[in-house]
Amino acid sequence: MTQTKPQPKKLYIKTYGCQMNVYDSERMSEALGGTGYEEVSSPDEADMILLNTCHIREKAAEKVYSELGRFKGLKAENPNLKIGVAGCVAQAEGEEIMRRQPLVDLVVGPQAYHRLPEMEARLSNGAKVLDTDMPEEDKFEQLKARPKAKRGPTAFLTVQEGCDKFCAFCVVPYTRGAEASRPVARVLDEARDLVERGVREITLLGQNVNAYHGAGPDGEYSLARLIWALNEIDGLERIRFTTSHPNDMSDDLIEAHGQCEKLMPYLHLPVQSGSDRILKRMNRSHTRDSYLRLIERIRAARPDILISGDFIVGFPEESDQDFADTMDLIRQVGYGQAFSFKYSTRPGTPAAERKEQVPSDVADARLYELQALITQQQRARQDAMVGQTVGVLFEKPGRLPGQMVGKSDHLHAVHVSDCDAQPGDLRQVTIVDSGANSLSGVLI
Repeated sequence: MTQTKPQPKKLYIKTYGCQMNVYDSERMSEALGGTGYEEVSSPDEADMILLNTCHIREKAAEKVYSELGRFKGLKAENPNLKIGVAGCVAQAEGEEIMRRQPLVDLVVGPQAYHRLPEMEARLSNGAKVLDTDMPEEDKFEQLKARPKAKRGPTAFLTVQEGCDKFCAFCVVPYTRGAEASRPVARVLDEARDLVERGVREITLLGQNVNAYHGAGPDGEYSLARLIWALNEIDGLERIRFTTSHPNDMSDDLIEAHGQCEKLMPYLHLPVQSGSDRILKRMNRSHTRDSYLRLIERIRAARPDILISGDFIVGFPEESDQDFADTMDLIRQVGYGQAFSFKYSTRPGTPAAERKEQVPSDVADARLYELQALITQQQRARQDAMVGQTVGVLFEKPGRLPGQMVGKSDHLHAVHVSDCDAQPGDLRQVTIVDSGANSLSGVLI
């Protein structure tokens, strides 16, 4: 008698926030793949829906509750549908999510998702599951080996989690826990596995990635030493890392930017404000001057490096002069890219308890002015690329016939027409035009 092969269950994951959540969603999908799930692109097809959430942005939790409300109809049509909330909102809200949204079956924090197969078994037996522990076991060690499926040419690789900086505006130390670094051998094994499956560029991830201090076979490794170890992997052509803190931009890491050919000339180095008064209130533990001197040292090591940053405007007590100091710092640095936000309170953080909030209309006006300056600098940096030759790692076909799209050494999107390159090819391209958010080039 022929046995019928069981039909795979369908998993839909929606990812919010940072690149680390993208990486975590991949690992969740792989963990559940071992229990018979395959990922689909629409919640309408799913047997399980997971929202992998971020708690950084304004009203993050409310946006999750709004998204959950949209699934009520799906749950009514399919009572066996399982709905879960993962990530930092899950960690912060915990039982409140299940109280407010009874349709939720599963809540799992970012340090416990390696237990998803066990949780899924409990869901199948009709139980609801809440796990926001920060277990002692290494979740990466507990996860099964990644499947050997072919990958695209770029990949994220988490090497560090958590943060000990306790910036006054940030929830990460409370949702992700203390700083912890993965052992060197495990990072290198995962990197080699990714390269075997077609990856040519790896971005190392961490909430504070340049605080990496992983145990290695011959002592502790800094991020720079880890990068040099990755540099030895045949087939790995590019290395990047994000996100960094200025206080952990060590001498050996600056030196690596100048000497390691595989380490790309792009650095995301958030400053948040150009005012020493506001930096102190943010508990950033660096000053305006120390940041500017650090940028000088980095550019001395790698003159063509593109600097990216983060800015918060409207932080409590921010005066017109404080904002002017931020604008002046931006002019001095000359950013090739930056992310900027209006301050919003995060419950449980020190800044949320301060009463001296900047009026919303004032913060809006400051954000608009800052973003206009950043856009001007970004466009000037792109325009300066015209006529230059850059390496481009091609990732996918463009919208036009014969067109391919890839990323330059400096992380600019580059479109090339009449292109015979394939995804994964690393080719030299001469830039011929600069658009609003991308460059155009021709193969050499």
